Amino acid sequence: MFRTFEFIMKKLVLLFLLVAVSTTCFSQSIARTWNEEVLHGIRNDFARPVVHARNLFHTSVAMYDVWAVFDKQAAPYFLGNTIGDYTCEFEGFKTSENTSEATKKALSYAVFRLMKHRFQNSPGKEEIFKSINQVMNELGYDINYISSNYKNGNPAALGNYIAEQLIAFGLQDGSNEANDYENRYYEPLNEALNLDFAGNSTLEYPNHWQPLKVENWVDQSGNTIPGGQPPFLGPEWGAVVPFSLREQDLTTHTTPDFDYNCYYDPGDPWYIQDFLGMDDPYKWSFAMVAVWSSHLDPADGVMIDISPASIGNFDSTDFPTTFKEYKSFYNYKNGGDPSKGRDLNPVTGKPYRKQLVPRGDYARVLAEFWADGPDSETPPGHWFTILNYVNDQPELIKKFKGRGEVLSDLEWDIKSYFTLGGAMHDVAISAWGIKGYYDYVRPVSAIRYMSDEGQSSDPNLPRYNPHGIPLVENYIELVQEGDPLAGAFNENVEKIKLYCWRGPSKIVDPNEDEAGVGWILAEEWFPYQRPSFVTPPFAGYVSGHSTFSRAAAEILTLLTGDPFFPGGMGTFEAKKGEFLVFEDGPSVDVQLQWATYRDASDQCSLSRIWGGIHPPIDDIPGRIIGEKLGKHAFAFAENFFTKALAEKGVLYPNPTSETVTISYNTEKSLYIKVYDIQGREVLFHLADFGENHKTTLDVSALRQGIYFVTLQNTEKQNLFTARLLKK
Repeated sequence: MFRTFEFIMKKLVLLFLLVAVSTTCFSQSIARTWNEEVLHGIRNDFARPVVHARNLFHTSVAMYDVWAVFDKQAAPYFLGNTIGDYTCEFEGFKTSENTSEATKKALSYAVFRLMKHRFQNSPGKEEIFKSINQVMNELGYDINYISSNYKNGNPAALGNYIAEQLIAFGLQDGSNEANDYENRYYEPLNEALNLDFAGNSTLEYPNHWQPLKVENWVDQSGNTIPGGQPPFLGPEWGAVVPFSLREQDLTTHTTPDFDYNCYYDPGDPWYIQDFLGMDDPYKWSFAMVAVWSSHLDPADGVMIDISPASIGNFDSTDFPTTFKEYKSFYNYKNGGDPSKGRDLNPVTGKPYRKQLVPRGDYARVLAEFWADGPDSETPPGHWFTILNYVNDQPELIKKFKGRGEVLSDLEWDIKSYFTLGGAMHDVAISAWGIKGYYDYVRPVSAIRYMSDEGQSSDPNLPRYNPHGIPLVENYIELVQEGDPLAGAFNENVEKIKLYCWRGPSKIVDPNEDEAGVGWILAEEWFPYQRPSFVTPPFAGYVSGHSTFSRAAAEILTLLTGDPFFPGGMGTFEAKKGEFLVFEDGPSVDVQLQWATYRDASDQCSLSRIWGGIHPPIDDIPGRIIGEKLGKHAFAFAENFFTKALAEKGVLYPNPTSETVTISYNTEKSLYIKVYDIQGREVLFHLADFGENHKTTLDVSALRQGIYFVTLQNTEKQNLFTARLLKK
């Protein structure tokens, strides 16, 4: 029943997408057209976040490099450069075709050829290829043209060459693409947990990941996985060649079989201790997942305001770092975080309108919306759909970093895809490198294991065990005689029971039924997921969702020059009785609302706890890593947009009234001297150009007029001189 319902829903989504592509793609930039095709490909492939972060990045590189070939300021990322151990030879390109048409053609062939290779083994291959062939046909391009001799001046050959080189690069970049991304060394420590049975008798190492065995396993894209026991996805992904990740941020952990690369290594998660109950961070953390599972019933009478007036708006400096701070950060019993909301929409100047909905609807919608994207784009693809949503808002002014000239749709899309794609690729490398090395347990394994062991709160109560689950009144208790769960022969007396979502066994028809919340035996606990999926097939620590989302939020904030969504609020509509997939709901219309990109990211992080997928210790380190990574990836990408000029030096914006950025191909400190039209020195400054090869100079105190800016090294040699117009 679940599979049939999902299959129908998926086909409806695909039909909608095909109609959307055929009617709107050519009213948008050619980059947007092909990005939508990549997302369409992901929806029809296996749900593999690391693989698709890489696909999104490489297709974005293909588009960016085509554009950069024809742009006077930008420099290609891949063409003519050495990335990792691979050198992409390039001798420049000349064509008789006009720049606009040549760009469009080369870009189309590049992404088309790359997609033909990357999705050739996808379960939805026929659907994917039908769609991209249709786009090429509508553009009037010959899909049988395969020459990659770009020296002939044909932009199609340039596109084919870029795709050819990216394909070759991908076959040696550490991803093991040639063997369908199979793991080469990793082996799980624990035997699989068979979800056909209660409890967890096979978890020998409670700090480590455990495979799950599920009959007819169906991934989040709706594809059946043979054998019902998928392996750990991407534990060795830290070895993949990154975009902007630096050696100074790398910790390599050597094991007998493999060297695990952990960029932005957060250190050990919380391991199980013999402390009493809630004094053990491990037990506190996983028990909270069970407690939050009690929030998934819209009939419990709890109403909350989910508008930006009440949710969102706390600074990353408030992220907890100690166990004491973690306990203050999360609302253990009622759900949520310490966000305080905002009084006014800064764009409209009006208060945000409150939206009261059942907490059970909000939590369930969050769990499904953020799980894999509303249409199974995987988390990195989901943030591309959010970027495209932002790009479609009429309030968005497409100025890079919110400053300077308004960019064309093509230039905006090219730069935004390249930047976001690079960040998502780096997140996959960082987060999955950490997942592979620390190999941390998931809630379904930990909660069932601890409950099998007993309770750890009171040595004077029955079933005490140092590895038992903490008792929490009204949420986690011992079964007593006379309890409805005691069993006909009291066989369940003194077992652990949970007040939580009752699980998929309570749903016969997902169009009509809700599992609801009630008391169940802890040995039967399920996360808020389909019975054919349960939990993603890889370790929990750190949360990929938290890391992807925070990095993407930083990219969008920097890209637009504004932390707020256009108009001061982004939204997503979840219609009553239509949105939820594996049970009926929501019971009312729910509009997810976010004032800022960071608010959306933080909401995504909480959704994973309500969904039973991550404990708090997976969440916060992912947010912290994502913020650092996103900011650095943006600065790294930005350097390419003016790199061609920066080889000689460039000032921008010029003219200016406040500050000017000086870009020059150096990481050293240089002297900046500014002279007026009469040759008098009016400013002197020692500036650090750093890894981004740029510095900012405040010229607000200068009068209006013409000035000359020079750069000198420590030997007083002039390296660069430019004219500056002060407004």
